[in-house]
Amino acid sequence: MSETTTRRRSRSGGGAARRAARNTVSFDTARYITRNIPNLEVMNEEALEIIEANADTILEEVGVNFLDNPGALERWRQAGADVRGERVHIPRGLARELCKTAPSTFTQHARNPDRNVEIGGKNLVLAPVYGPPFVRDLAGGRRYATMEDFRNFVKLGYMSKWLHHSGGTVCEPTDVAVNKRHLDMLHAHMTFSDKPFMGSVTDPSRAQDSVEMCEILFGKEFVQQNTVMTSLTNINSPMTFDDVMMGSLEVFAANNQACIVSPFIVGGAMAPVSVAGTLTQVLAEVMAGIAYSQLVRPGAPVIFGAFVSSIDMNSGAPTFGTPEASLVTYGAGQLARRMGLPFRSAGSFCGSKLPDAQAAYETANSLNMGLLSGVNFMLHACGWLEGGLVASFEKFVMDADQLGTLHKMAEGISVDENAQAMDAIREVGPGGHYLGCAHTQANFKQAFWKSDVLDYKPFETWEEEGARDSQVLAADRVASLLASYEKPAMDAGVAEALEAYVAEKKAAVPDAFM
Repeated sequence: MSETTTRRRSRSGGGAARRAARNTVSFDTARYITRNIPNLEVMNEEALEIIEANADTILEEVGVNFLDNPGALERWRQAGADVRGERVHIPRGLARELCKTAPSTFTQHARNPDRNVEIGGKNLVLAPVYGPPFVRDLAGGRRYATMEDFRNFVKLGYMSKWLHHSGGTVCEPTDVAVNKRHLDMLHAHMTFSDKPFMGSVTDPSRAQDSVEMCEILFGKEFVQQNTVMTSLTNINSPMTFDDVMMGSLEVFAANNQACIVSPFIVGGAMAPVSVAGTLTQVLAEVMAGIAYSQLVRPGAPVIFGAFVSSIDMNSGAPTFGTPEASLVTYGAGQLARRMGLPFRSAGSFCGSKLPDAQAAYETANSLNMGLLSGVNFMLHACGWLEGGLVASFEKFVMDADQLGTLHKMAEGISVDENAQAMDAIREVGPGGHYLGCAHTQANFKQAFWKSDVLDYKPFETWEEEGARDSQVLAADRVASLLASYEKPAMDAGVAEALEAYVAEKKAAVPDAFM
């Protein structure tokens, strides 16, 4: 596609997308969560100051690696860092000072403006699982993911009431060439959903493709002035930034698109076994990454990320839903808030191979931890199985259903006149019941959160209906949602331009599967 054609199409993209949104099929989607409950804070001022001081010491004395990236080394040198080979030693306080230009909150725009999300403050945005090469469902078992699987997950995410975000690599479609699958994945997010989405980070050129596709969808000027994508930049802990992730971060930051700067830590293997030691390393790594994004473009939107699991010291396998990982997450939330930055962590984490009791226990611990730790952007909020190796269709809808409990908990306790229910207590009096009173009749539809998946029927009814367990109920829910899916409307010119861009990009290079 020529530069002239790209400019012509991108100029109309934003307005066309907004016009299409007004005519789109609408599903009941909850607004992102705004907490009316306090965050759980596990460290006092002294502990926080110790960790912050130690993180500055790490950056100054130990340093961080920026591998195969001469441009990054030069940026650091110009900023006043001591660069020795590929090791960057950041003077005490410099990284924190650079981070101050990052916004404390930002809006990520969706092509349907009603589904824009505000990331930061007291808000919590929920996004699905990211990155598994395998999928699992009740009918087909565990298998490599395909593009059809990916599209089905996007459809499920679009139709999930409590999910605010379409996510990114919900699964890794292995039937499409590595160097081309990002185009199909982005196209699916843009066309099968109208919720916000994430861009590609697997190569700087793919990050640039993400930006250009967004310029078609939203308009070039709109993209430069507004955030329409988030992206996940993982740090290779301990303290190593590779050229691929940093190259992608450079593209997103330069184009005003958001980066989650997130260490990927398995405690005991990639960070110390102690909570305080891990928090110190997390803070040092995040500060270095966010500071670098601000060297690329001051004011570029970023999210303080913390992905932490502990390790089974017998097998070496990562473990989830554990007290140690929770304490790290609570502590990281405090550190992020002290820096005035949005916070990413938590998810539907579990190590189970199936959507079973282990998966439920570990996921419940992880989700509640995310709510109480002040997370602003929760990646992996639904569908995670087997330590992140598998995206499960049944667990996706079970988790997406349970995200409704986070919405309800976050509301806190209302004490307005209706909530006080004094008229109801007077009406019923001693020894009565509330089922038929006026207050119950006026409030019963909204009073209690209700699952769309779990079974609360009497035993006899449950048995007559086939004695179905949760996984079977979830499989039925998946089938029902996909059968009723309707594609959101899109301006025909924008749709054509996106298809042409993808086709031209894919035709320009041979397939590569490595």
